[in-house]
Amino acid sequence: MRGFSLVELSIVLVILGLLTGGILAGQSLIRASELRAVTAEYQRYASAANSFRDKYFAIPGDMREATRFWGHLTGAGCTNNTGAAANTATGTCDGTGDGLLASPGAASQSGELFQLWRQLALAGLIEGTYTGVATAAAANDAVIGTNVPQSKLGNAGWSAQAASNYVGDGQAYAADYGNMFVFGGKTNNSLTYNAVLKPEEAWNIDTKMDDGKPAQGKIIARYWNNACAAADDGTHANNDLAASYRLSDSALQCALHFRQQF
Repeated sequence: MRGFSLVELSIVLVILGLLTGGILAGQSLIRASELRAVTAEYQRYASAANSFRDKYFAIPGDMREATRFWGHLTGAGCTNNTGAAANTATGTCDGTGDGLLASPGAASQSGELFQLWRQLALAGLIEGTYTGVATAAAANDAVIGTNVPQSKLGNAGWSAQAASNYVGDGQAYAADYGNMFVFGGKTNNSLTYNAVLKPEEAWNIDTKMDDGKPAQGKIIARYWNNACAAADDGTHANNDLAASYRLSDSALQCALHFRQQF
């Protein structure tokens, strides 16, 4: 029985090397395409929200007379300011009109931050169908593809929230976020806060669209405590806004807030 010659073994190793290199290159190209999609998705949703406001003179989700246009979604604690007839198939809920996206009062209830996506879709400004309500798990439970949009970047999605003059916490910087979009992964019983980006990837998006600084500008990074970002002076506090992305960290450490959108 004849074994492989050194030449034959060398050829096999070269082929394996080429295959491995091709797979890695392909994965890199796919990731780059997904990251470009994040920017395009943000621009689409920001444009849709502002087009909605121009047409209906209200913020999507917060609109007081939404049910006059699309009918009243029965159940789920749905607000109906207008007395519009019930329409469970295509209806929505009225908002308070106070200019800020309110959370649902409880699990399985309607909330402005979820009705935003439903109303943008009903108005034909974005694709998809969204429930407009929280899940049975928790008041702010966002399920990607169900009540908030899914991103082309794997395991990621978009949600919306209001946080004016926020004092910060163990994950988010202190800032006046206002009405914002949140880009990240599914978080148990909450919005899309889970880290889905490497610091370098978050920095790249921030630099192209804003100022490249994790705690300043329109794009604010999540996970400030020596994860996605760190304070330049070596200390760590959610109100220390002189910070930089931790570009040497190759782990998925970041989610992003796109603040003061509408």
